[in-house]
Amino acid sequence: MGNADDMNPSAESYNLDATGRHRVAVPPPQPFVRSLKNTLKETFFPDDPLRQFKNQPPTRKFILGLQYVFPILEWGPRYTLQFFRADLIAGITIASLAIPQGISYAKLANLPPILGLYSSFVPALVYAVMGSSRDLAVGTVAVGSLLMASMLGNVVNIQENPKLYLHLAFTATFFTGLFEALLGIFRLGFIVDFLSHATIVGFMGGAATVVCLQQLKGILGLEHFTHATDVVSVMRSIFSQTHKSKKKPRLFWISAMAPLTSVILGSILVYLTHAEKHGVQVIGHLKKGINPPSIMDLNFDSVYLPTAIKTGIVTGVISLAEGIAVGRSFAMFKNYHIDGNKEMIAFGMMNIVGPFSRSAVNFNAGCKTAVSNIVMALSVMITLLFLTPLFHYTPLVVLSAIIIAAMLGIIDYEAAIHLWHVDKFDFLVCMSAYIGVVFANIEIGLVMAIGLSVLRVLLFVARPRTLVLGNIPDSKVYRSVDQYQNANNVPGILILEIDAPIYFANTNYLRERISRWIDDEEDKLKSSGEMVGLQYVILDLTAVANIDTSGISMLDEVKKIIDRRGLKLALANPGGEVMKKLNKAKFLETIGQEWIFLTVGEAVGACNYMLHSCNTKTTSDVSEKYSNSV
Repeated sequence: MGNADDMNPSAESYNLDATGRHRVAVPPPQPFVRSLKNTLKETFFPDDPLRQFKNQPPTRKFILGLQYVFPILEWGPRYTLQFFRADLIAGITIASLAIPQGISYAKLANLPPILGLYSSFVPALVYAVMGSSRDLAVGTVAVGSLLMASMLGNVVNIQENPKLYLHLAFTATFFTGLFEALLGIFRLGFIVDFLSHATIVGFMGGAATVVCLQQLKGILGLEHFTHATDVVSVMRSIFSQTHKSKKKPRLFWISAMAPLTSVILGSILVYLTHAEKHGVQVIGHLKKGINPPSIMDLNFDSVYLPTAIKTGIVTGVISLAEGIAVGRSFAMFKNYHIDGNKEMIAFGMMNIVGPFSRSAVNFNAGCKTAVSNIVMALSVMITLLFLTPLFHYTPLVVLSAIIIAAMLGIIDYEAAIHLWHVDKFDFLVCMSAYIGVVFANIEIGLVMAIGLSVLRVLLFVARPRTLVLGNIPDSKVYRSVDQYQNANNVPGILILEIDAPIYFANTNYLRERISRWIDDEEDKLKSSGEMVGLQYVILDLTAVANIDTSGISMLDEVKKIIDRRGLKLALANPGGEVMKKLNKAKFLETIGQEWIFLTVGEAVGACNYMLHSCNTKTTSDVSEKYSNSV
C-alpha cells in the first residue's frame, strides 16, 4: 500500500485552499500584445472569417480570397438549369415592379425619372457578383429617395438650380457608397446595430406616412406644393389649393393593385384621350440608352460638401440597417448565412441601396440565387434601349398611386402593437421616431429615435439591476425572490446579484444601491422581530463579465462600509477577467481569499456555519471546521 501522499493528490492540483475548500482561480497572466490581439479579434472578427484560410496552400488561399470578395465564384460553378428557370421567372417578376417603382422613386427624390431605371441596371449586376444574399433585389428605395429630397432640398432649390441639385444627389450617393464600403472593409458594422428594431419600425413607418402625404400632390393634381416633409406643412399646402385641384382619375384605384399594369393602362388611356392636353400631368420624354458615367458630375464644392456627406451617411445607415435585416430574415427562411460586412461592401460598391418591398417579391417569386438580379438588370437594360418612349404618356397620378401602394406595406402597425405588449420603452422609441418624422422632419425623427436608443443602452450600463436572491426549497439553487415567489431568504445573510459589468458609469449607483439594500434588510429584520440580525452580505458576481479600476475602488468602499456596520462581505463566483483585475489591484489581499467562494451555495454554507459557531473562534478556525465537516 502506498502512503497518504501517494493516495491523495496535493490540494494545489485540485485548486483547493489550505482548508480543503474549492477556491476561485486567478487566470494565468497573458502578455499585453496577446491580450490586445484577443480583444481586437473579438471586437472586429467575432465570426472568424479567416478560419477557412487556415492550413491551406497559397493557391487555395487565393481562390478562397476571390470567392470571399466575389461570392458568385463560389456558387456559380454549382449553378444548374433548374435554378435558372426559377431565377428567370423571379427576375422578370421583380423587373415588372422595378421599372415603375424606379421611375416613381426618382420623382420622389426630385430627380429625372430616367435615373430610377439607371439605378435598377448596373447596381443589380454589381450586387449579383458581390452580394451574399440570394433573395435581396436591389434598386431605388422610397425612404432613401425621401431622405435625399428632404436633406438636399433644405440647401438647394430644385426649381431654381436643378443642375446643382442633380450633382449634389450624385455626390451624396457617392458618399453613401463610400461610407458603406468603409464600414464593411474595416468591419465596423456593429455601428449600425445602434439602430434598434423599434427605431427602424418607427422611422420607416413615419417615412412611409410622409411619402404618402407627399403623393397627394400627384393625386390631387396640385402644381405648387411644399417641399417640407412634416404633416402640418403638407396639409396647409393642400387646403390652401383646394380650389385648384383637378378631378381625381378613376385610374387611381387600379393603380394601387399592380404597378406595371397601372403604367400600361394609364399610358394607353392618356394616349388615346390626349389627357395630357387637359391638365393630366405625364412623365414626358425619357431618353433611350444606357446610363452614362456620372463621375464628372460629382460636386465637391466646400459650400455644399458637408450637406452631401451628411445626406450620404444618414441614407447609408438607414439603408444598411434595413437592408441587412431583410436579407437576414430571408436567409433564415432558406437556412443559409449572409455576411453583414460583405453586404456593406456590396452596397457600397453599388453606391445605392435596395428596395425591401421588392425583395419580398423576389423571395415570393421563388428565386434561387442572385441571378434573378441579373435577369432584372437585363430586363431594365432592354427597357432603357428600346422601350423608354412608351413611358412618355404615363400619368404622374399612376406613379403617386404606385408609391402609396408600396408605402402602405411599410407601415408595420402590427410590429408597433407587439412592441407595446412586450416592451413599453421600445414602443416609446418607436413612436418617438414616428412622431418626429411625421410632425417635424426626417432628421429630427431619426435623431430622437437614435438618441432614445443610445439613452437606453446607457441606462442599462449606468443603472444595472441588483437582485435579492433566495433559496429555492429543497435545493442548493439561489434565484431572485421577485421572480420566484417561493424562494426563501437566508436568516442573517443578504445575497445580492449584480446583473451587469461594473464600470465607472455605474459605480456610484451600485455603491448607493447596495447600501440601500442593506438598510432595507436591517429595517425588515427589526420590524419582523427576528432573533438573528444581518451578519453577512454576499455579492453574486456571476453576471459581472468585467470590471474597471473605478469598479474595484467601489468594491473597496463597499467593504469599508460593511465593515463599519460590523458585517462581513463575501464574493461569489467572480469571473476570470474580474479575478485577474482584483488580484492585480491587491483587493484579494484586502478582502481575504477565504471570503471568495466558487458558488453562492458554498458562500451561504460557510456563512451559516460561521453564523452558528462560537463568536470567540477566529474566521480561519471556523472555515477549517466548516471545510472538514463538508
